[in-house]
Amino acid sequence: MKRLFNFFILFFFCNVSMAETGAEHATAMYFNSIKNNPEKLSVFLQAMPKGGDLHNHLGGVSWAENMLVYAKQDDLCINIKNFSAKSRPNCQKQYRVAQIQKFPILYNQVIDAWSMRNFQPGKESGHDHFFATFEKYLPILFKHRREMVNEAVERACRENILYLELMIMPDDNQSGLLGRHIAWDNHLDRLREKLLKSGVAAIVSNISKQFDIYQRSLLTFLNGPGKQQCPDFKLRYLYQALREQPPAQVFAQLLTGFELASRDPRVVGINLVQAEDGPISMRDYHLQMQMIGFLHHLYPRVKISLHAGELVPDLVPRSGLRFHIREAVEIAHAHRIGHGVAILYEDKARQLLQEMAKKQILVETNLSSNAAILNVKGQQHPILLYREYHVPIALSTDDEGVLRTDLTEQFKTAVVNYHFSYGVLKQLVRNSIDYSFLPGASFWQDNHYQHPVSVCRSSLNNSQLSASCQHFLASSEKADLQWKLEQQLSYFEQQFLHKKKG
Repeated sequence: MKRLFNFFILFFFCNVSMAETGAEHATAMYFNSIKNNPEKLSVFLQAMPKGGDLHNHLGGVSWAENMLVYAKQDDLCINIKNFSAKSRPNCQKQYRVAQIQKFPILYNQVIDAWSMRNFQPGKESGHDHFFATFEKYLPILFKHRREMVNEAVERACRENILYLELMIMPDDNQSGLLGRHIAWDNHLDRLREKLLKSGVAAIVSNISKQFDIYQRSLLTFLNGPGKQQCPDFKLRYLYQALREQPPAQVFAQLLTGFELASRDPRVVGINLVQAEDGPISMRDYHLQMQMIGFLHHLYPRVKISLHAGELVPDLVPRSGLRFHIREAVEIAHAHRIGHGVAILYEDKARQLLQEMAKKQILVETNLSSNAAILNVKGQQHPILLYREYHVPIALSTDDEGVLRTDLTEQFKTAVVNYHFSYGVLKQLVRNSIDYSFLPGASFWQDNHYQHPVSVCRSSLNNSQLSASCQHFLASSEKADLQWKLEQQLSYFEQQFLHKKKG
């Protein structure tokens, strides 16, 4: 009798496994039948669970039209020369942000100036137009982060995204201003002590209070009428430092970020932002990597993602292309690299690719951004090279509001330009959670996503949580979200079992 029972259990699990494999196969077959149909491909990718967006700047997340709505009560004036929004006494009526929708020509000029909409390269490159946008609406960003966070999360929910890491500096560079008053000291340990005694803790505490405000606002917003419900969604932050500032200020920002991430679990890591080809960034790149490496030694649990290799020969001399990714990996100990477009220009590029594969350093790949800002697209993009060397990648949006894109569009570009199969897309989706900075052990034993941890193997087969698996998931935020992603994927794939091809 016992032998018969064991046979029944084995037969049941095998059939479940075959059914799941069948659902995935049916989904892949349907995908193959519609991948050359733009409309059906868009519908498929919009509905597909996409995991997480690991590279997304809050400062570039909102669409320009929405920012104008947020700022209606701010008494801001549009500068007609460069279309920036500033406080200005005696602003003429037609230039007031509150009145701008009544003047369609100016309204559309502002939208174009604050985004890549309708941009055509000429005297101004895509790179220069992109990086100029942020200063134009800075007063709105400073005052309306809550609304921008709400916008980012609602859009993610509508795209079937489970997780978002937003780069943010909610202290309005108070950390950098603190560093301005501290003399630079090559002894970073002494400089750190001076900064800690001068007010870093107060800045960290204030940032956490800001996050409390965002969190309350988000809950109210998502529970409002007509809003997308996404109970499993997780939002986390990366504290960003501004690389185009003097060394003492950059170090003060980085220290604030490491302190914050070690104290507030909503902050899972740090990053450097602003143009990598900027004069200070190029001059101080090695020093900035040393700063991060120093702080990594003191705060080893804080995760590091770095913009590195967001460069092309048109922007910097060849000598400036040879070391940025390597130093981010080997000196700053980056866990992830943002962009990584200049990998082919690195000294000993093949060896570096092998090192990144061995260390499992994921590249946050931003296809729309790289095309618009660097004019790197199609076969010029190194995405296939990274895959050839087994360097993990995940698709991300970068600045979806400024670029007027979303994560669905990144997946569509990957399919159209690189002919990725459904299996590859599914791997990228899983990568985005496995290489996220959420704490805890992974649900998977390896990065091929074939073998879950032993205590959850039967639970994955029958989609019913055992007590031991439930206990494991409760101990790991990452594994818990990976489990939820698998349930999403299974539900998504089931609908294709009996669906006709394209």
